[in-house]
Amino acid sequence: FMAKPIESYAGSGMHFHVSLQDDAGRNVFTEATGEKWSPKLLNALGGLIHTMAESMLVFAPHANSWRRFVSQSYAPVAPTWGVNNRSVALRVPAGDARNRRIEHRPSGVDANPYLVAATVLAGIVKGLDEGLDPGPETTGNGYEQPSERSTMPADWRAAIEAARGSDFLKSALGPDLHRTFVAIKQAEYLRVARTVSELDYHLYLHEV
Repeated sequence: FMAKPIESYAGSGMHFHVSLQDDAGRNVFTEATGEKWSPKLLNALGGLIHTMAESMLVFAPHANSWRRFVSQSYAPVAPTWGVNNRSVALRVPAGDARNRRIEHRPSGVDANPYLVAATVLAGIVKGLDEGLDPGPETTGNGYEQPSERSTMPADWRAAIEAARGSDFLKSALGPDLHRTFVAIKQAEYLRVARTVSELDYHLYLHEV
């Protein structure tokens, strides 16, 4: 699988939909409180937003993954949320309250679905446990609005470093898997960085 197989087309995402039920089978993202949005939904969004930057190596694990994050491409470029908005990272789909859920959009088709699920669920748990605020809803074109939250890593290397120092990711994946995953990604990064590609010839031999 490749997240961005064709440069001139939008990439391939792996959008992850998640909702939560209580012991009685009720969707807790729709609990009636008199507010527009369930506090638990907002806290879940808050947890995902607060942990997104340090989790991006899970969602975009390869060099090619990062070519997918282009403005106006339906791939998110900032940790934002909105309702039925495909320019944000976390979309709350339109529909009846019974089916209220979060569509987590950062992951590419090349991500490991098991690690994505573990990381997303851990982010939601953190948000619920700590009552985290997701910030204001993004309306309109999210690509044209700066995020009030910390931005995502700029590239694959920055994502590796963010994951390496993440206590959250270490807890979500377990210390052994976290250490192994980061080490593998670091080795992969060095292999790509040291490989002389056709682009090197094009930029530095034929055009210089």
